[in-house]
Amino acid sequence: MKIAFQMDPIGPININGDSTFRLAEEAQARGYELFYYTPDRLAYDEGRVTARGWPLTVQRVQGDHFRLGAEQTVDLSTFDVVWLRQDPPFDMFYITTTHILQRLSPGTLVVNDPFWVRNYPEKLLILDFPQLMPPTAIARDLDTIRAFRARHGDVILKPLYGNGGAGVFHLPESDRNLASLHEMFTGFSREPLIVQKYLPAVSKGDKRVILVDGEPIGAINRVPAQGETRSNMHVGGRAEKVELTARDREICATIGPLLREKGQIFVGIDVIGDYLTEINVTSPTGLQELERFDGTNGAGLIWDAIAARRG
Repeated sequence: MKIAFQMDPIGPININGDSTFRLAEEAQARGYELFYYTPDRLAYDEGRVTARGWPLTVQRVQGDHFRLGAEQTVDLSTFDVVWLRQDPPFDMFYITTTHILQRLSPGTLVVNDPFWVRNYPEKLLILDFPQLMPPTAIARDLDTIRAFRARHGDVILKPLYGNGGAGVFHLPESDRNLASLHEMFTGFSREPLIVQKYLPAVSKGDKRVILVDGEPIGAINRVPAQGETRSNMHVGGRAEKVELTARDREICATIGPLLREKGQIFVGIDVIGDYLTEINVTSPTGLQELERFDGTNGAGLIWDAIAARRG
């Protein structure tokens, strides 16, 4: 198969943690031909979806983890698979790439399906499953957010389209900064905020469950650093081995069929205690940690699922 990766710059990635690198490594081991480009090099050009980038080879050598061939412009319709793997923010630039990549269907398989990535942002898809999520409000209006906090006490406030733990605030009942934070967020963004009831179970970890074509293949636990509320590994969270619980499997059984139907092949969900807090479809992570802890080759299972869809 010919594979194109649309991703952030490959140079600075952590080869021991980056899931896109592991996917490329596994594809290369299977004899697939790799091509790499950054999302700013994607274009719609007189009926063709093109990208300006480089043939790619990867190797697990720190500081020398990739080789690029000669730069060229390719017609992405000639590829079997295109990976949508750049990180959020989920802004209009990101959304535009999904509109362009959608035009490759059905001849080229885009993973995850860009139409549903666009319509299933991480913190909005969970609204389809209210029985699984903690009390939640999405609003720009300060009075609405204040009323929610008055009902639930301690809350978590965060930008609706953020990622990696950026801009996440734990606001206990005694904290007086809600209005100031609202003023700050709304001063530079027109987007709403999401506010959720604080779950004390987060001190024991925020579990990342990985699903492949709607089926759970394992999980890792992300434990916050000392004095930190956020468990994201981007901000110092520590990954630990963990088993799937009966509740985790119940959550996956509830959401899995929808993910499979909508072409969301590689998904990472976040579970705190008994609650589903996010369904990550844009650029989920965790493959390498899962492989180290459990020996589960998630990248291999993903490529198996892709091969099955390609027929």
